[in-house]
Amino acid sequence: MGTHAEALDRETQRRLAADCFNKTWTLMETEGRTRDEDDEMLHCAHASAYHWSQVGTAANRARGEWQCSRVYAILGRPEPALHHARRCLELVEAAPAEMEEFDLPAAYEALARAHSVAGDRAEARRYVELGRDVTAKIADEDDRKLMEADFATIDA
Repeated sequence: MGTHAEALDRETQRRLAADCFNKTWTLMETEGRTRDEDDEMLHCAHASAYHWSQVGTAANRARGEWQCSRVYAILGRPEPALHHARRCLELVEAAPAEMEEFDLPAAYEALARAHSVAGDRAEARRYVELGRDVTAKIADEDDRKLMEADFATIDA
């Protein structure tokens, strides 16, 4: 297994991770995605998460899990959305010093969204409240507003 990853240099893996993350984001925002685009979005999210797991920081790995969770939530697939959201929170909590201020609220946002997709409104509300509490403490106004906007889109 390791030989394939070693065949790619670290910079190539970083570029692939970022490119796949950005492509996933573009597809997430695409109105009227086709089924093929849904598949591409899912595969790009996993490819990005894989490459970040090889060469990224703890924050990169947490954000990869966040993005996988978001994609599954968009696709209406609660079990994998919850799995990746829980993994995101585990990674954030395991290395808090390596995270940005928005990483913990983002993990809560992923859990809230995944629970909402699963139909568990009580858990969705609980994570929205936790997320809004930590979002209020984000110093960067743009980051704070982005997180607030994300929480506003969750049906809880």
